[in-house]
Amino acid sequence: MAGIVITIAQQKGGAGKTTLAVHLALAWAASGLRVAVVDIDPQASLSTWFKLRNEKLGPGATAIAATGVSGWRVAGEVERQARAYDIVLIDSPPHAETEARVAVRAGRLVVVPVQPSPMDFWATKPTLELARAEKVPALLVLNRVPARANLTGAMLEAFQSLDVPLAQAQIGNRVALAAALNEGQGILEYEPSSTAADEIKALAAEILAVIARGR
Repeated sequence: MAGIVITIAQQKGGAGKTTLAVHLALAWAASGLRVAVVDIDPQASLSTWFKLRNEKLGPGATAIAATGVSGWRVAGEVERQARAYDIVLIDSPPHAETEARVAVRAGRLVVVPVQPSPMDFWATKPTLELARAEKVPALLVLNRVPARANLTGAMLEAFQSLDVPLAQAQIGNRVALAAALNEGQGILEYEPSSTAADEIKALAAEILAVIARGR
């Protein structure tokens, strides 16, 4: 049985896409799932982090597999990884180029991180349009939510107007998430009892539940 392919996509830069990908991948791995991450973003931030992880922890402690690929090889690499792993997580580029479209098309679900601001809300629409064009369901995730931030009724109505599910789990603007990456770790390794770890675990579980309901 092929693994579940999940694509993290957001055409607007700065939404925390790669950070979310790393922490989710390691959260699923911590629950006993075999997880591979495919980095198709030309910036290769995830691949750079994975190299740092190997240097700091050693290859035997990586918990997940990671590969960088681009161009015509993307679809084949995703299919290959899906035959060997329970979850394949694609970190896609921030533009609607061929690789991004292939990544969305390959996914069972497109996870779209968005910061809770009007400008980020507006900039998210092209990503959702791409998912609709490829007939792949999407899930919006509020990311980097400031402490004590309250979404106004107008902002909630705006998100609901997109006619795309909004995850109940939200990810706060937590310094620990970035600090963990700097040590080559995920938040469940770096601060397992933290609020940030609880938020990542909740989102990881919710994403799998959404996919299970959609089968």
